[in-house]
Amino acid sequence: MSLNVMLSSAELAAVNREVDAYNKALSAGKTATVGGEMGKDEFLKILITQLSHQDPTQPMQDKDFIAQMAQFSSLEQMTNVSSQISKVAALLEKGQAVSLLGRMVEIAAGSQIVEGTVDEVSGGDYPQILVNGLFYDVSQVQRVRRAGTEE
Repeated sequence: MSLNVMLSSAELAAVNREVDAYNKALSAGKTATVGGEMGKDEFLKILITQLSHQDPTQPMQDKDFIAQMAQFSSLEQMTNVSSQISKVAALLEKGQAVSLLGRMVEIAAGSQIVEGTVDEVSGGDYPQILVNGLFYDVSQVQRVRRAGTEE
């Protein structure tokens, strides 16, 4: 349905100004990206704007509203799943770091390879391993051997 069929030109101009104001408020401090992600807050703002500016003689159909609410529910569930997957990935990384204790590792540190035994594992969201007196990120480990194993 076209807005210019249901609204006068003055009403259409007023709606366009409000939509522009909402868009500016939504993008304040954010840079627009092609294919950017819409969060649940942005989705709700768009839905509320749409509902508050609908034609009272032709309100949104129930099936349209239900479809949009289903999309919102799906978006929220995907956000929750993504958050939980991030937590699982962090736990796996911590477990991997702990499993390296006492093992010989080769670490890619810039253009050189550092070899040594993992003496300590730091906690936190980004676990690090202590090798030869320096901490390294677990993702830098290139190779793992049992301590005392020669090639």
